[in-house]
Amino acid sequence: MMASDEIPLLAANGLAKYYGRRVGCADISFDLYQGEVLAIVGESGSGKSTLLQLLSGQLRPSAGDIRYRLRDGSTADVWDMSEPMRRLLFRTDWGYVHQDAQLGLRMGISAGGNVGERLMAVGARNYGAIRAAATDWLSRVEIDESRIDDTPRTYSGGMRQRLQIARNLVTAPRLVFMDEPTGGLDVSVQARLLDLLRRLVADLNIAVIVVTHDLAVARLLSTRIMVMKAGAVIEAGLTDQVLDDPREPYTQLLVSSILPT
Repeated sequence: MMASDEIPLLAANGLAKYYGRRVGCADISFDLYQGEVLAIVGESGSGKSTLLQLLSGQLRPSAGDIRYRLRDGSTADVWDMSEPMRRLLFRTDWGYVHQDAQLGLRMGISAGGNVGERLMAVGARNYGAIRAAATDWLSRVEIDESRIDDTPRTYSGGMRQRLQIARNLVTAPRLVFMDEPTGGLDVSVQARLLDLLRRLVADLNIAVIVVTHDLAVARLLSTRIMVMKAGAVIEAGLTDQVLDDPREPYTQLLVSSILPT
C-alpha cells in the first residue's frame, strides 16, 4: 500500500470542456502532489482560466474527471461529491485567491471579520480565539494589527490582496487555487506580494495551482509549469527547464517576448 504522500493530492484525467463546437480545453491530465506549485501559463484565450474553473469545482467538465485525496487518505471524484461536500472543501481544504480581491472579500465587514468568518464556517465560536487568530494572520501577511477593525474598502490594492490571502489560509488548506494573483498591481507591490506568497507556501507546505500570463511570476512561484495554447497543454515540465530551454516554438515565443534575456 502506498503512503498517503505518494498519492497525488489532485489528479486530473482527460479533462475537457466544450462550449458547442468551441473548445475550452481538451484532454488534460496531470498529478499534483502536496507542497508542489504548478503554474498554468498562456496567452488570453488559451484555456488556462477554463482549466482552473474545472479543477476548482466551479465548472463541470464535458469529459474526464478530477480526483482529490481527502484528509483520511481516501480519494474522491470532485464531481461525484455532493454540493455541500464541495462547499465544505472550499471552507476547509481549499482556498481560492482571485485576481480582483473584491471577489474574495466581504467589503462591508472588517478585516478581522473577513478572516474570522472563514474560521466560523468551520465551527469556531470563541470570539477571543477568533480575533487572536485574525490578528496573527494579519501580521503574517504584513498588515498592521491596528487595521483589524477597518474594512477592506479603506485598504490599498496590495493590502486587499494580502487580506484575501490571510482569509484563505487561516483554515490551513492543503490546496490553493490562484487566478492572476498579482494582476493589476504595480511592480513594487507585485514583488512584495510574490515574496510573501513564496514564503507562506513553503512554510505551510501547501499545494498551489496558479494561473498567470506573467512568466516571471511563474518562475518565482512554481516548481512545475504547463503551457497552454488553444485549449491544449503543448509543453510541461519543471519550471526552470521549460523557461530556460523551451522545446515548442510557441513557448519559445512566449519566453522571448515576456522574459528578459
